[in-house]
Amino acid sequence: MFKIFTQKWLTSLLGLGLISFSLIVSGVSSAQAQDVQVATMRDNILLTEEVAPPAIANVENKDLKRMRDYPQQPPTVPHIISKYQIDKNVNQCMDCHARDKASEVQATPVGVSHYLNREGEYQAGMSPRRYFCTQCHVTQTESKPLIDNEFVDVNDLMKPAANK
Repeated sequence: MFKIFTQKWLTSLLGLGLISFSLIVSGVSSAQAQDVQVATMRDNILLTEEVAPPAIANVENKDLKRMRDYPQQPPTVPHIISKYQIDKNVNQCMDCHARDKASEVQATPVGVSHYLNREGEYQAGMSPRRYFCTQCHVTQTESKPLIDNEFVDVNDLMKPAANK
């Protein structure tokens, strides 16, 4: 126990020493190091200041399929799922999205990729690797982007230069 504590303590001190050493070697004084500006999403608010967090944005609830931005992108969830139970006993998403139920409730059925095992063989039931939907599929919020996005859709990239 003492050996583990000592190793962690020494590792921490060594890490602090290396940081100080790298600042000294680079000719940066401790006062200058504190003045270094790092780009953050805090709008130039110091870490020592505590501000009220922004309001949580509303989740879109439009039930409209959204275009995907890149190949193999998991579809986004076009409705509220905050009260859905998704755990080892129940996956409430499957009440509508199971392949045998989707057509009667007009939901998108789970993709066939969700029925593949690790060896690439199809199974009768959903793969345990794909059971927890929210690992990949997310809801969208009605909010302003936190940072500028310069994403170019794959269809726009594929257009000839003359059509742009």
